[in-house]
Amino acid sequence: MNILAIDQGTSATKALLVGPGQQVLGTGEAPVRNQAAGAAVEVDPEELYSSVLAAGQAALRAAGGAPAGAVAIANQGETVLAWDRGTGRPLTRAISWQDRRSAAICARMRADSGWLAQITGLPLDPYFAAPKMTWLRENLTRDGVVTTTDSWLLARLTGEFVTDAATASRTMLLDLDAVQWSSEACRAFGLDPADLPAVLDCAGIAGETRQFGHPMPVAGLAVDQQAALLAERCFAAGEAKCTYGTGAFLLASTGSRPVRSSAGLAASVAWRLAGATAYCLDGQVYTAGAAVDWLISAGVLTDPRELDALGGSVPDSGGVTFVPALAGLGAPHWRPDARGAFLGLTLGTSRAHLIRAAIDGLAASVALLARSVTRDLGAPLTTLRVDGGLTRSAVLLQAQADLLQVPVEVCRVPDATALGVAALARLGLGAAATLAQAVGPAGVQRVVVPTMSADEAAHRLAQFEKAMTIITGMGL
Repeated sequence: MNILAIDQGTSATKALLVGPGQQVLGTGEAPVRNQAAGAAVEVDPEELYSSVLAAGQAALRAAGGAPAGAVAIANQGETVLAWDRGTGRPLTRAISWQDRRSAAICARMRADSGWLAQITGLPLDPYFAAPKMTWLRENLTRDGVVTTTDSWLLARLTGEFVTDAATASRTMLLDLDAVQWSSEACRAFGLDPADLPAVLDCAGIAGETRQFGHPMPVAGLAVDQQAALLAERCFAAGEAKCTYGTGAFLLASTGSRPVRSSAGLAASVAWRLAGATAYCLDGQVYTAGAAVDWLISAGVLTDPRELDALGGSVPDSGGVTFVPALAGLGAPHWRPDARGAFLGLTLGTSRAHLIRAAIDGLAASVALLARSVTRDLGAPLTTLRVDGGLTRSAVLLQAQADLLQVPVEVCRVPDATALGVAALARLGLGAAATLAQAVGPAGVQRVVVPTMSADEAAHRLAQFEKAMTIITGMGL
């Protein structure tokens, strides 16, 4: 059976028609335009929905008439909106996961942060859905329901009011152990659990849609990063991946038990299958591809292809350090007020040095997340599996392997998220007997090994940490 796998992302919606052996038969993509102004980042919900339809239809056309037997959907995770359950009409714009307007709500709830983290596994931060849901209720509308975007998209596609366990775990409203809505957490955020969608397994039929031709079941659901974790076969505790998209997201499996982080990471549901829950730790760099877009808008780059051409034309950054906090700092710092910065500029700094510093700053940020995983799990990573558009950058991959001091395995398909939800759909429909069978064999395009000495890597990470301390200490 072919699965139409849709990844509704931040800057684009991508769709793959995936064959029985996880081969890609056709692809489609539709852009999504985010509007940013200060702390606000929003998107038109109707544009999100239209992009899902357009990308899915494009993938079917590209497959040359190969039929789809089911639909699978991955979502952004923490983006929210209010909408009318009776009509499906949006009542607000969608508030992006990048939006920081709920920082004041987090500040006033600081006394609740400890017990909320113990219940939900998540630190109190504007990144997660619940603070944004409260902000929306207090500032935009009390009407309708307020949910993550997946529930609205599924309602439009199938008529059902549902979400999946992995996405629910990103709200800061889910009891991580019980995998059900927490009445205590909902009360803290002024929300009613009765107004929240039913929490489903990630594999199983969530409803039926007629939006892509003949009626088809929607059978695989997950938040985007957990779908990529699955696609890259990170099943065992300690196996980790990083996706380099709009942001960079490192996730490490922890097995059948949730691990509350003592090193600044978030704990979430990786997936729930037939009632059995697998968990993960995760950390975020909010601006990865978004930092490249910023370099272009600032005139430092003219085209993403220059990233390697210019960044690789110099042996290092010439002493320049870039902290990619253009939308605040996520794990392990959780400083929504932080701002990005170039440090160490001289009259000899060139455009190539700035680009190389941006590449190295992203790689260093991910390396620090990996260090936090090591502290929580008690053992270092032995490899990192990677996917996403920025994995096309050989300079970034080498910098990542060097600073991690472990091999980096590059996924054969940059869009691992879609392959992950396709596998979930196949499992939920009974077309595969096990998770490993549904995902298929590892698809590694290439392996990048460290060429830098451990001492030099430690020195560069120390310099980066010093820069982080400067910008957070100065309140930048």
